[in-house]
Amino acid sequence: MKQPINKKASVMLAAALLPSLVSFSASAQDAIAIVLSTMNNPFFVTMKDGAEAKAKELGYKLIALDSQNDPSKELANVEDLTMRGVKAILINPTDALAVTNAIRTANRANIPVLTLDRTAERGDIVSHIASDNIAGGELAGQFIAQQLGANAKVIQLEGIAGTSAARERGEGFSNAVNAHGLNMLSSQPADFDRSKGLNVMENMLAANGDVQAVFAQNDEMALGALRAIEAAGKDVMVIGFDGTDEGIAAVRRQQLSATIAQQPELLGATAIATADRILKGQVVEKSIPVALKIITQTQ
Repeated sequence: MKQPINKKASVMLAAALLPSLVSFSASAQDAIAIVLSTMNNPFFVTMKDGAEAKAKELGYKLIALDSQNDPSKELANVEDLTMRGVKAILINPTDALAVTNAIRTANRANIPVLTLDRTAERGDIVSHIASDNIAGGELAGQFIAQQLGANAKVIQLEGIAGTSAARERGEGFSNAVNAHGLNMLSSQPADFDRSKGLNVMENMLAANGDVQAVFAQNDEMALGALRAIEAAGKDVMVIGFDGTDEGIAAVRRQQLSATIAQQPELLGATAIATADRILKGQVVEKSIPVALKIITQTQ
């Protein structure tokens, strides 16, 4: 025999459940995610902080995930975010090509993707927010030429192979080397890492004892190179890139000669503001530049 349905109880149960369902939906809809190549780098931590502040200002919850410089972790992060129903994904790729699967995963879920600082070679990207890395590399070379003149003997510490930042900064520096007649003794990767910058610089100094200047494609490698140079008792100009707090402090202490300063906090904030415009149905620029500046011991 069927039990009679208590309509009043059913209505009350539905009413009790409704707020929790609505709350879950609203929370998911209000979330924007930022997926960083690594959080073991002050530059990207500052970028996250800038994004977080702007997200709070605009009323979004920010979910920040660390890919640990691992494309497979990057893909897993994005897969997780699609399940969580975020409204937009800001991604700082581990590798311009390897990030493709992660981006296409978000594309299939109809979640808009924006790239930060590093580009992606494939996948549907609504907007790319970055500094002009080529111009930054050129600035570094120009500074060396101004300080040391033509034929200055230089070394370059490269970032992670396959990243657009490493490729573009290297391209810009090569342009300046050719334009100003600098003598490139060696150029080797140290993967944007301070300890690798130290180790690679030690080996490069052993092979190129007459080097006059070093361009490191980020401040972390520059600070590592600086330790190697000091330990060797050499007098070598070191120029970094990013303008991290530690990098700028080293310039002020007259240890680094200069850093090409990005504005990571502004990069993060600009990315959130751009995502907000996209989610409101506004048209945004395909590429949004964020200004660079050179910080030297005298300015």
